[in-house]
Order: sequence, then C-alpha cells, then structure tokens
Amino acid sequence: MTPYAPPLMDMRFTLNDVIGLENLTRLPGFEAVEASLSDQILEEAGKFSSNVLAPLNFEGDRSGAKIENGVVRPASGFGEAYNQWADAGWNSVPFDQAYGGQGLPWTLTTAIWEMWESSNMAFSLCPLLTQAAIDALERHGSEEQKSTYLEKLVSGEWTGTMNLTEPQSGTDLGTIRTSSVRDGSRYRIKGQKIYITWGDHDMTDNIVHLVLARSPDGPPGTRGLSLFIVPKFLVNPDGSLGQRNDVRPVSLENKIGIHASPTCVMSYGENEGAIGFLVGEENRGIEYMFVMMNNARLAVGLQGLAIAERAYQQAVAFAKERVQGRPIQGASDGAAIVEHPDIRRMLLSMRSQIEAMRGLCYEVAADLDRAIKLEDSEERAKSQSLLDLMIPVVKAWCTDTGLAITSTNIQVHGGMGFMEETGAGQHYRDARITTIYEGTNGVQAMDLLGRKIVRDGGEAAQIFMEKVEKTIDQLDLKIESHASLSKHLKDGVGALRETVDWMLDTFNLEPGYAAAGATALVEMMGLISGGWMLARGAIEASRQISDGSGDPKFLSSKLLTARYFAEVHLSRASSLVGPIKNGGSCVMDFDATQF
Repeated sequence: MTPYAPPLMDMRFTLNDVIGLENLTRLPGFEAVEASLSDQILEEAGKFSSNVLAPLNFEGDRSGAKIENGVVRPASGFGEAYNQWADAGWNSVPFDQAYGGQGLPWTLTTAIWEMWESSNMAFSLCPLLTQAAIDALERHGSEEQKSTYLEKLVSGEWTGTMNLTEPQSGTDLGTIRTSSVRDGSRYRIKGQKIYITWGDHDMTDNIVHLVLARSPDGPPGTRGLSLFIVPKFLVNPDGSLGQRNDVRPVSLENKIGIHASPTCVMSYGENEGAIGFLVGEENRGIEYMFVMMNNARLAVGLQGLAIAERAYQQAVAFAKERVQGRPIQGASDGAAIVEHPDIRRMLLSMRSQIEAMRGLCYEVAADLDRAIKLEDSEERAKSQSLLDLMIPVVKAWCTDTGLAITSTNIQVHGGMGFMEETGAGQHYRDARITTIYEGTNGVQAMDLLGRKIVRDGGEAAQIFMEKVEKTIDQLDLKIESHASLSKHLKDGVGALRETVDWMLDTFNLEPGYAAAGATALVEMMGLISGGWMLARGAIEASRQISDGSGDPKFLSSKLLTARYFAEVHLSRASSLVGPIKNGGSCVMDFDATQF
C-alpha cells in the first residue's frame, strides 16, 4: 500500500497564508496559539496519522469489525491505536478547558482532522461522533449532565454516539417511533435504531448514546421529539460506573465500505426500558440534534477532501512507478505513465480540486471560530450566517468531488485499480457513504435553497458574493493565473446572482421548479467557493515569489493549479444557470407513473 504522508506544506500555506490563522489567534481565548505551536501540533498529528493510523486502514477494511456474544469487537489494532490517540490528548483539542479540553481553534482542529480522516476514515468516525455529542451537551446539557459526562468524553475515556434513524424513518424523522416514559426524574426509552456509527465496541469503558425519541405527551411529527442521554453503563453519583443499561447492539450492518467502522442496529429497552436522561426541554430534540448534525456535516465534507487527498497520493505514486507505452511528446519506450498527457490531466484535476476543497473547509471552520469568539455582535452574526450558508455546500460539494476523485484514482491505475489488492477500490467504497450520511446531498441542496437562501431573502448569499468580489479586485491581471481566475470568478458570481434572484422569485410560485435546480446550485457555489480560495492563495503565492520569501517551486505550482481549476472547473459555474432555470419544468411535468 502507498504510505500516507500529510501534505503539511500545503496545509500550512492554506492555514497561515490563505485563511490567516494568526488573525484568528487574536480572538479571545486563542491568544496562546502561536505559529510555532500550531506547526508543532500539525507535525505531531502528521506523525501519528502516518505511523499509527494509516497502516491499519487496509487490513481494517479486509477484516472489519465483528459482533460476538452481544459485544462489538473492532478490527485488529484499533483498540490499541485508540488508546494511544486518547492518551496523547488528540480528542481534547478544540474543547473547553473547563472540561479538560485544550481550547484550540476549530480551524486548526479541522486541519488535524483532515489527517485523521485521510489516514483512516473508519477509525476517525468514532471520535467524530464523540465530538458531536460533546458539542450538544456543552450547549444544551444541564450542569449536572456536564459534570457527569463531559470530562470523560473530552478526554476520550468514553465515546459518544448519535441515534436518529429507524427502520421506517430515514430522512423523515417525524416518523420516529422510539418512545419515552417518565420514571421519576428520568425516562424509560424503548425502540430500535439503525445505522449507528460505532454504536458499540470494547475500546472504552462506557459509551454515551444521545438518542432521539418521542416525548411522552408530545405532538406528532418532529415537534414531539426529545433528546436523551442513554449511557451504556449508568454512572453512579461518585462518577464510577454502575449497572449495565438496557441497551445492546443487535447486529452490524453489512456495508460496501468503511468496514472497520461498526455500524450497529441498536435495541433500547428490550426489558424494563433503557434509562435515559432528558437533555434540555421536552419536544426540542430536533433543535438540539441539529447542533450535532451541523458540526458533523462540516466533518463529513472534510472527509470528502481527506479521502480525495489519500486517493491522489496513491494515484501519483502509481503513475510514477507504472511503466507503460510511449507518450506522444517523444519520450522513449519504457516511460512511466505520469509522462502521458491524459494521466497528467487526471492528476492535475485531482490536485486542483483538492486544494480548492482544503481552502473551503478551513475557511468555513474559521467562520465557526469567528461566530463563537468575535466580540462585535454584528460581525459575529455575519460569520454565523456565512457558516450556516456554507455548511451544506461543504458537505455536498466536497463529498461529491471527493467521490469523483477516488474514481479517478481507479482510472489512473487502469485495470489494476479494479483489483482490491491495490487498495484503490477501498477509497472509492469508503467515499461513497460521505454523499449519503448526515443528510444526503440532495437534502443538503434543499437545505441551502429553502432554509438558507429563501429564508433570509438571499442576504447571506449576498455577503458571500461581496467577499468574492473583494478578492477579484485584488487580482493582478498581468499574471496569467490571476487573469483567468478574475474572468471566471466574475462570470461565476454573475451567474450566482442571477440564479439566486431566479430562485427567490420562483420558489414561492413553483417550488418544485426551484427545488429541481438545487443540486446544481450547490455545485455552482462549490465551484465559486473553490475558485475564491485558490484566488486568495494565488495572490499570496505571487507576493511571496516577488519578495523571495517562499519556496519558488511550491509557489509556482500554486499558480498553475489555481489557473487549471479556473479554466477547467470554475469555468463550468456560469454554464449551470441554464440547467437550473430550465430543467425544473421537465422534472415536475414528468409524471411519477412514467418512470
């Protein structure tokens, strides 16, 4: 298998020179994060991901997790790796110091998480769900719940899960049947949940399940759902573990990918009822669960970037080693396939999109930091609105793009890519779920259209377009890459403005027509966002080339990848207006019986 080496040079360039990590560290609470510290953290995370997690990835896919006598056994080596990971403090990086966290920016955390997800996506899913549980409890848990659970979750001594889906209830959470009955100050939970990531394992002493269940006297639909803490083992008043709760894994789902991540069917309350503790108020479970889902959607978008990076590294290594044919530019027989123009085209396409996604993921994480930490309430609200707008774009565009890149990796390998022993197929299979879980990408498209653009009359989209236009104004048109970026960004922003206006006019009159174009709208915004980030990088790369402050070879590659993205990918953004505006009528006029 091709070893994984984190692209630290590009990660640092994106964090420091494009996003401006130094500016973020001036926000309240982040003052202790110096450049040397962030570099050291990235270096150590890179070593752990390369040396500990990456070597487990291929064999974990082959052996998978197993269930034995009602206990889930992770793939070989995962338990030891998890203990090393938690003992090193990696779980605690972004969380409140009051609960043992390190309080570091989400932007830096996002870069670290890219490495976990690149090196071993199946492993990373366990702490990812713990991270979501921590966030929900920090925001909505009682003081008693925080003191009981947060320190153990933040340290990684315990893990957390998110339980929404049921056999009859996929995206339609209003049909959830899992019930709750009051039992003094606690509740008895009964029901079955499916698709529960890392729902059971023996790597930690306890697992804290956050379960969406119907309130005892709640109204029908999603309004009657509440959120409950249902621990695998009950916690005694002194913090020690008590009796086993009435919750167990029934089986493991048989999936096409992420085999080493146990996806469980969970049963709650087969006997007296699983003991659960209400989080916040009754009938507000959906509201609280969306806190978990929002951060999880950013993390899943990051998975699209991460697995694309892993596939790209494998494709490059294979292309440099595989000798086949004679390139048209006159090289002698026996040249590596990296000399063939079409192979170079695929590799450059992969690389340019990865760099665009990296910038977008880090920028949205920076908006998360700004939305939490900025002291000016107006600026904080602006960052929150941009964060809300861009979360579905990150989740959908990055995972669609990541999946396409893993497919391109197979193509670079040719027939060898179709053979499991190369490992190229694993990346494709693992990436496939990213476009589905935490809300399918079609759901993300409707979220962007209905809950974000239509709901605020396009105000957040306008803020986004103005920020892109400010970057366009900074581009030096005498530089070839800048001129290309300027042209296609201008065309893209013009197309987006036209599309947003059309969506706002159309949604209230013919909502189906607008909804049919929502996925293309996500693609348009993803392409523009990626181009915007690469433009910012190109500006900085040009400055460093001029003053001699950076590596010329690396910086010139930034200009080339930016120009390639602009001319090959970003150029498509303006072409999407027609399909968005004209395709909906056919979609809605085609009767369901005609399929």
